[in-house]
Amino acid sequence: MKINKNRHRLCFIFSLIMIMALAGCNQDSNNINQENNSEAENKTEESDTLTDPIIEKIDSMSIEERIGQMLMFGFEDTQVNDETRKLIVDYHVGGVILSKKNITGSEQLLDLNNQIKEINSDHNNTPIFISVDEEGGLISRMPPEIINLPNSKDIGDSHRSELAYQVGEAIGERVSSFGFNMTMAPVLDINSNPANPVIGKRAFGDNKEIVSEMGIEEMKGIQSQNIIPVVKHFPGHGDTDVDSHLRLPVVNHGLGKLRQMELVPFQNAVNQQADMTMVAHLLLPEIDSKYPSSLSKNVITNILREELKFNGVVITDDMAMGAIIENYDIGEASIKAVQAGNDIVLVVHGYENKVKVVNSLINAVKDGTISEARIDESVERILHLKEKYNISDSPIDEIEINKINQSSEEILGALQ
Repeated sequence: MKINKNRHRLCFIFSLIMIMALAGCNQDSNNINQENNSEAENKTEESDTLTDPIIEKIDSMSIEERIGQMLMFGFEDTQVNDETRKLIVDYHVGGVILSKKNITGSEQLLDLNNQIKEINSDHNNTPIFISVDEEGGLISRMPPEIINLPNSKDIGDSHRSELAYQVGEAIGERVSSFGFNMTMAPVLDINSNPANPVIGKRAFGDNKEIVSEMGIEEMKGIQSQNIIPVVKHFPGHGDTDVDSHLRLPVVNHGLGKLRQMELVPFQNAVNQQADMTMVAHLLLPEIDSKYPSSLSKNVITNILREELKFNGVVITDDMAMGAIIENYDIGEASIKAVQAGNDIVLVVHGYENKVKVVNSLINAVKDGTISEARIDESVERILHLKEKYNISDSPIDEIEINKINQSSEEILGALQ
């Protein structure tokens, strides 16, 4: 009996020890879980305090600097004159566009773009867009030493998508060589109206499949050279018989017709990561009877943004074109353009026009007509695009003209 009692006593002590040990383990486990939860909470708090560098940059910019990012201006000379310097230094313009009148030769063009970059880097904290209308064919701004590329129609007629990509590469190569970082191409208009005075051979064809296939391949070729392509002219300038440089074209298509035809290449481009879209000056009475597409919230916000799901940068066509200035005050039109959803207002001609646009937008923010949140939304898109393409104000030292021309000759030879 004494042995059994001892055994019972030993079993009881052993059980007590095991219970205490398990309790200790549970306590340790609870402590570890509490520590892990505490660390997770701390990490969450830390991540909440981290700020997107672009948002941080926007917060540090004055309203004048932010509005400047939303402007792209042309100028009149073959070098930076006092007016152009003022636009960059005082108005902080985020981009410039060069036209044929600005370009006389290869060395002159390279010097001009380097000069623009130097002035911008000396006075602004954000690198500048330097753009050009380089489509090839009918619309080329390259110096005379550069062999021109074929018209888009010739590429479309070839039915060779690899050739369209090669043309995009060649466009990207030539504009990059001269210090540009953006080209207003490809054209995604469908040339469905033989009487069209402004598109014609600039389009890849008269049907949506060819325009989509060739246009997107050219866009990808341009992107491969780290150049920003701007697809244009949304929602489609192909079925017009009026030149918007002179007057406002009217297109009597409803949304159903646009979805079946004009919008198709743009939707496909958006699906293939298009970065930037130019909006045309067209009146579509069935969609917006009051405002042309470039000033229409129905067209830009409702159709391009919400229906097509385009999240990139939207730019107007030149606001100094007859379609706008013959019908609107350019200052008021620029306000309407921003309210409609444009991120960048393009003004190519007239120094007075540019100053009026700057002042109109600044005053519109100050009096509450345009909210600062609306401005910040566009600036964020613009800065993200500049970051994506690693836009820089670094100068370029020399141009390889023979290499550029060799690319053109290969493409022209392939069309023989």
